[in-house]
Amino acid sequence: MAAIPRLHRQLALRLWLAVVAAVTVTTLLLGWMWRLQWEHERAQRPGREVVVRNAAGEVLGQAPAQRMRGSQGPEFVVPLNSGEVLTIQLPRPPRTPGTRSDPFGPMQSLGGFVALLVALAVAVALGAYPIVRRLTQRLEALQRGVERWGAGDLSARLPVQGRDEVAFLARRFNAAADRVQSLLVAHKTLLANASHELRSPLARIRMGLALLDGAADPAAQRREIERNITELDELVDEILLASRLDLADPTDAAALGPREEVDLLGLVAEECARTGATLAVADGLPPAVLPGHPRLLRRLVRNLLENARRHGLRDGDPASVTVALEPQPASGPLTAWVLSVSDHGPGVPEALRERIFEPFFRLPGASEREGGVGLGLSLVRTIARRHGGDACCEVSPAGGARFVVRLPVFAHRLP
Repeated sequence: MAAIPRLHRQLALRLWLAVVAAVTVTTLLLGWMWRLQWEHERAQRPGREVVVRNAAGEVLGQAPAQRMRGSQGPEFVVPLNSGEVLTIQLPRPPRTPGTRSDPFGPMQSLGGFVALLVALAVAVALGAYPIVRRLTQRLEALQRGVERWGAGDLSARLPVQGRDEVAFLARRFNAAADRVQSLLVAHKTLLANASHELRSPLARIRMGLALLDGAADPAAQRREIERNITELDELVDEILLASRLDLADPTDAAALGPREEVDLLGLVAEECARTGATLAVADGLPPAVLPGHPRLLRRLVRNLLENARRHGLRDGDPASVTVALEPQPASGPLTAWVLSVSDHGPGVPEALRERIFEPFFRLPGASEREGGVGLGLSLVRTIARRHGGDACCEVSPAGGARFVVRLPVFAHRLP
């Protein structure tokens, strides 16, 4: 499962921050204008205290301002030194809306307030437009790429810009498009190679039937026809299995059969007994049990043994093929089982040790000498990877080739 993008990478948060930034800037501008108005009014207010003096400048009385009443100006009640009380009321300072001395004058009317709201909306729109437009341009690019891909151009890929949800969507689409394209290429290759490989046994069967009536040994001729039919049946079976493994969803248990606890040691022992190969395991091994598909794991072991029988027997002796099963690591908590099959054949050149796992790839001269269609080892690696492991080819210490399959043991157990 892909990781959820961080908060600072989320597209919704970026859009929200753009709107908040535009509103914040406009609010600060509005507050600055209100402050200018407040300072202007404060400059025109009378002082908080009134002082009454005579003509000689002597103080006759003083008093602080009282609370203003309604729309009237401030009122002062001044007790004089003579004992009299003098009441002084000052008018409010006049305002002249629209003048330069009143910077907030235009908003004193309803029309001015509406104009302020319009200006605020315009400021928000101008602040958010660049980000929204950039987003829509990226979405339009995604749309064009998807339309090209849907029209049949499977090489079309979406541009990946940034690290937000749109970029995440483009990356996931490109990965899915790569997967679909590789599957189509693989199936085209499979179909082309399968049609080529099917011709050989069919041609031999047709020739055998034509020569059956005049053959000196009809029984031998029938056995040859049966062998070709068996080869054809195995080829069709491997092609169907390879196609099913490519198309099956790893999370769909019904696609590949039931998934259960598999006794890997018992399965390997049965296949060795069937082919006559030598099974070499150490004493005191822990139970070699892992969750998987029994039928696929059996096919994995059988393909390895069949490959060794075709290319790696020593003097035609099946016992010259050695199968080993070891825990990994040798001590400590068990994490995987390592299955190895060693033969005494000519081995595999180092440059071709990866290519032999490609479908329908065979070493030069192998098909003419020993038969086979080149799908066995490809299925081995595919099955191993379906179980979370992998397969590789090494040099056998005794000469020949050594095929190693690592199958991890998962911590959970199936019910």
